[in-house]
Amino acid sequence: MKKQNFYSTQEWLPFESILDNGIIKLKDFTYVKIIKVEPINLSLKSELEKSAILFSYQNFLKTYEGSLQIIIQSKKEDLSKHVAVVEGNISKETEEICKLSYKYLNFIQELNFEKKSSSKNFYIIIKELNQENFHEKYLKIKDLLSRSRK
Repeated sequence: MKKQNFYSTQEWLPFESILDNGIIKLKDFTYVKIIKVEPINLSLKSELEKSAILFSYQNFLKTYEGSLQIIIQSKKEDLSKHVAVVEGNISKETEEICKLSYKYLNFIQELNFEKKSSSKNFYIIIKELNQENFHEKYLKIKDLLSRSRK
């Protein structure tokens, strides 16, 4: 009977180690960092702020040298619990607020019924061969993200 060779999960995965700040060193000696990004609601920004944010991102993407991926994870959400909370709070409100609450409640129930509600997570993945270059690029991206949040 021939003996089968099974690999452990550690042998199968391409990770060598996880360094400081969650930086992953792969077995092929490249470095990877996954950054979860909070989205910016541009609708709430002034025209000047919108222009500044877009210009910063355009300038960054034009000058960035390296591997960069943007991933958006989307999943459908069930809003039933939220609807129950809103319904529970309606009786405590004034008549004028109740009218608004019912409109909002109908809107949320319609979204939920049509399965149009979803949550999204945004990630940026940086990959670099050289650890020194990696830290420099990581700091540039971190700076860009922090400036756009202000």
